[in-house]
Amino acid sequence: MLTHLMVRDLAIVSAVELEFEAAMSALTGETGAGKSILIDALGLALGDKAETTMIRPGCTRAEIVAGFDLGANPAARDWLCAHQLEGDEDACILRRLLVAKGRSRAYVNGHPTTAAQLRELGELLVDIHGQHAHQSLLRAEAQRDLLDAYGGHRALAEQVAADFRAYRDHARALERAEQEAQSRAERLELLRFQVEELEAAAIDAAELEQLDGEQRRLSHLEQLQSGTATVLQALAEGEPTICDQLATTLAEIEDLAAIDPALGEARELLETASIHAGEAAAALRHYLDGLELDPDALATVEARLEQLQALARKHRIFPAQLPEYLAERRAELDALEQASVALAGLAEAREAAWGRYLQGAEALGEARTAAATRLEETLSTAMGELGMAGGRFAVALEPLPTERAAAGGLERITFMVSANPGQPLQPLARVASGGELSRIGLAIQVATAACGRIPTLVFDEVDVGIGGGVAEIVGRLLRRLGAERQVLCVTHLPQVAAQAHRQLRVRKERREGETHTRIEPLDESARIEEIARMLGGTEITRRTRDHASEMLDRAAAMPPS
Repeated sequence: MLTHLMVRDLAIVSAVELEFEAAMSALTGETGAGKSILIDALGLALGDKAETTMIRPGCTRAEIVAGFDLGANPAARDWLCAHQLEGDEDACILRRLLVAKGRSRAYVNGHPTTAAQLRELGELLVDIHGQHAHQSLLRAEAQRDLLDAYGGHRALAEQVAADFRAYRDHARALERAEQEAQSRAERLELLRFQVEELEAAAIDAAELEQLDGEQRRLSHLEQLQSGTATVLQALAEGEPTICDQLATTLAEIEDLAAIDPALGEARELLETASIHAGEAAAALRHYLDGLELDPDALATVEARLEQLQALARKHRIFPAQLPEYLAERRAELDALEQASVALAGLAEAREAAWGRYLQGAEALGEARTAAATRLEETLSTAMGELGMAGGRFAVALEPLPTERAAAGGLERITFMVSANPGQPLQPLARVASGGELSRIGLAIQVATAACGRIPTLVFDEVDVGIGGGVAEIVGRLLRRLGAERQVLCVTHLPQVAAQAHRQLRVRKERREGETHTRIEPLDESARIEEIARMLGGTEITRRTRDHASEMLDRAAAMPPS
């Protein structure tokens, strides 16, 4: 529950610090005193959008701090733990700074965070009902969500929505795959032809390099033969030969090395050179013996090269890229062939998702039917208490054909109302009277809020448009709700304020030429004066005070439920 709220330099509030208790608290004061500013401040602490215009004129920043006790709120404790934002024991402190020049900043238990995270946490802490909240009840989606919340099966509704989205995604993927099937078939035919043609050519990267070398050798065969013979002649077959000259030189150096060992290294090098020259001569003779002029071999090599070059030109690549190109075509062919298998898999996935959706939607429909019966009884009774005796509330669940299935389930939900006896039920959206709509909306808010898990409920002038005995009934409903939950109600009606367990008064003051808002808790005598002011206007008489005292006594004597 909300334990305290501190506001500094927000709108006309210079500095306010309040402590809150359980049960129902009423916030009252004259029009324009700033009652709703307190709710705005709480909304900012819970992550509402911040505007620099909200900062008090002449100030550079505004600050709001809200404290909560999470002893009875395990969902909020779990959220803090999951985000590593825990505080001391069950305490939770939210802080929001609005800066005139710069972006607003947010903190949870002293840790910097985002406004989005504040909103996410705030949804677990406080439920704020504004004076125009009943207008949202005119939307079919809001009515469906409210019924799901009342029935306690919101998680099932969210799962059904997720199952429908999964089915829709699978269906769209299958549709795209089917649309691509024709173009895929044409591509498959082309790829199979290309792969067969390239594989028939038996392309090998090493062969290309070998063919290039063989083509160069065979096309220069005569040059190789004459050149090799010339070198061999000089090396070992001419007069004198290089080998003979090396042998003579080696003999001479051996004699000299015998005299001076310092020539030993030169002798070893000449000996090595003589050996290598002899080996080179033998290799040249072997090469010449195997060198034959073969026109057919050259033609064969050139024909193979031409085949590969023609393939490369056909595919607009270089011959050396043919092996990689073949590998790419094989990979694409395999992928497209697997796509046919995937098509069947997509169909199976779609059907499985549809089955899960139908199963969940049927269970959701049964849960909604049961919840609708309970809600009808509760709200029909509440309408009678709110001055619409004989009025009826009903929830119409119209089954939808499967071809109109949606994330919201397999039924259309419509809130139906008959405000007076004898009148037929009609959709809530067609209720003509704004007052009736306001009272029905309040009844719905109170009835559904009581079944929620959020510990703190804020009602910001939801009683606009009602008065007299109906206003007292509204106050009783809120007081009854306050017996189980923390309720903060901003009201201008004495009948509602008198039902509160605690009352806070908001008033404007002029100090040093500036307007300030002051909020103070009221003791019993101050409550009588405030209720009397709300009853009697500008002139408060003894009779008015007696009436105010009687209202407070009557409220205190009421049983808890």
